[in-house]
Amino acid sequence: MTAGTPKPQVDTSKPHPARVYDYLLGGKDNYPVDREIGHKLPEDSRRDSRLNRAFMHRAAAWVAQSGIDQYLDIGTGIPTEPNLHQIVQKIAPTSRVVYTDNDPIVLRHAEALLISTPEGATDYIEADVRRPHEILEHALGFLDFSRPVALSLIALMHFIPDEDDPYGITRTLVDALPSGSLFVFSQGTADFQPLKAGGVTNTYGKGGIALRLRTRAEVLRFFDGLDLVDPGLVTAPEWFKGTPAPEDEQSNFYVGVARVR
Repeated sequence: MTAGTPKPQVDTSKPHPARVYDYLLGGKDNYPVDREIGHKLPEDSRRDSRLNRAFMHRAAAWVAQSGIDQYLDIGTGIPTEPNLHQIVQKIAPTSRVVYTDNDPIVLRHAEALLISTPEGATDYIEADVRRPHEILEHALGFLDFSRPVALSLIALMHFIPDEDDPYGITRTLVDALPSGSLFVFSQGTADFQPLKAGGVTNTYGKGGIALRLRTRAEVLRFFDGLDLVDPGLVTAPEWFKGTPAPEDEQSNFYVGVARVR
């Protein structure tokens, strides 16, 4: 981890997406303000969180099996085992992983829990995805951008409203990746349960968290200029490589993995 990182202050009076997600996954690293939002969300929000996490596990394993050993994970969230580096370093022990999140509590847990194998390395930067150049500047000092890198934006960009230019942010990050890199992405949608979408958005909004659920066509735009790998842009339990996903459930997440040309 980054040496000499000052201990950040956690604001427990305001909810944060990472802590709400932790609550939905059954974690304990959240506060009453986070649980208040979680209680008000539809019960299937827990299912969606679980299915999205399971997609991340499968995608990370496939990326590692594809030969990539460098990772930039933005919107890390509170560590919930197995974490990305545990998955990929089990396959490729020398893998290097940069974790990024903007919640101070994530930094605290990252310093304690995101411990690399002796052969590999992990690092952490507290930063906001809205400042992609800052993230890239840090990552360039830890990863070798002359070789392929896997960029993951998991369950993050639906918290970036249109006025903050989520497509431009994503393009800045992807354009920094060398040819052969992989982009792993998931985004919440209202396509399958439109009647619930307004309630979910309002629940987050009352907590001061912007939520922008997107249609399939809108999610597909994040992959402009990239080559989606099979099975393409699908729901979370539908994405698999090699071994089919064990879940046969509906999901309100679109997911995909794409290769940089």
